[in-house]
Amino acid sequence: MNSPTPADALSTTRNWSTRAQEKARLLKLIEPWLDGPVLDPARIVDALGALIVTGDRVALEGNNQKQADFLSRSFARLDPERVHGVHLLISSISRPEHLALFEQGIACKVDFAFAGPQSLRVAQLLEDGMLEVGAIYTYIEHTYIELYARMFIDLTPQVALVCAMQADRHGNLYTGANTEDTPTIVDELPRVDIPGSWVDVVVQSDRPFAVEPLFTRDPRHIGELQILMAMMTIRGIYDRYGVTALNHGIGSIRPRSSCCCRPTANRSA
Repeated sequence: MNSPTPADALSTTRNWSTRAQEKARLLKLIEPWLDGPVLDPARIVDALGALIVTGDRVALEGNNQKQADFLSRSFARLDPERVHGVHLLISSISRPEHLALFEQGIACKVDFAFAGPQSLRVAQLLEDGMLEVGAIYTYIEHTYIELYARMFIDLTPQVALVCAMQADRHGNLYTGANTEDTPTIVDELPRVDIPGSWVDVVVQSDRPFAVEPLFTRDPRHIGELQILMAMMTIRGIYDRYGVTALNHGIGSIRPRSSCCCRPTANRSA
């Protein structure tokens, strides 16, 4: 009888589904609080505490439009004795609780592209040694591309916390035509943007989610200077490409709240 080759021995001893098994184990912990994929909102902190493990990479939706603020506020309520050393992946550090995660010892490292109103606190936390920056990604017109690309390579998150306009009871998500749609959990979605097979948990937020745009198209903020700058930009940069109009706003950060979030806690397999 031939002895097994090294490759045969490896195939019989190596478990190639450890991450899937760990995901199933964690989801089992929150099963009593679920109705299908829909989580009881009163259990959001308990669920996050069960799904997020010390040292995890966690992607949190926070960008130049909608903010998953129900999830970020709940995330910041975790017990740092149980969950700490989290590596946060976030496009824009825009809300106070984003940095409360570091002040409380829940998170220790962040990869991001923009800090905006929280930039001073970021600098203070860096100086105090409470925050480590993995990388700051260049904020350009087509933003966050490098950060998102690395999430498919070497910064794959264990947990993704995102928000959508609507969800159904199968876990399908509708992210919305824009950031000002009225959200509900409904029987039928206008469109499925994220299929339920990609989503593990859906929870309804406690209030309309925050919208913190980096730009505004409010005509009150557009004066002769802005029009001149737009004309110079078109002439000096875009003219060679035949561009005749700019679909862009005036740089201004003005917090608004216009929609409820439909967050999901999605632990990757």
